[in-house]
Amino acid sequence: MTRTILGMLAGVATAILVIMGIEALGHALYPPPAGLDPGNPADVAALIAAAPTAALAFVLAAWLVGTFVGASVGARIARHPRAAAFLVALVVMTGVGAMIVKVPQHPQWLSALGFPLPLPIAWVAARL
Repeated sequence: MTRTILGMLAGVATAILVIMGIEALGHALYPPPAGLDPGNPADVAALIAAAPTAALAFVLAAWLVGTFVGASVGARIARHPRAAAFLVALVVMTGVGAMIVKVPQHPQWLSALGFPLPLPIAWVAARL
């Protein structure tokens, strides 16, 4: 049980770090405008509306790669690999859902791919 809990914690932490890293890379390649207040939903909505598709693809890639790496780490450590991998996917899906609710101006393709895909990705990570 302890190994599974540690695997879950390590997987979630790894997923968060990978997501943050890929999103930081995306922000470096597609910097937000000066004076943007990330706490202001109107500013974030305007940013998303003006963002190129490639910039939004970085967000999707961050969610999916973060899920895969985090689920892989969690599954490798845990005694119950699928449980750890799926918990990582559920945490990522919760974050995606929160972002969709907080900023509903996300393109539909981003929501349609970003919300359900962490589950099959976690399943593949646990099997590998």
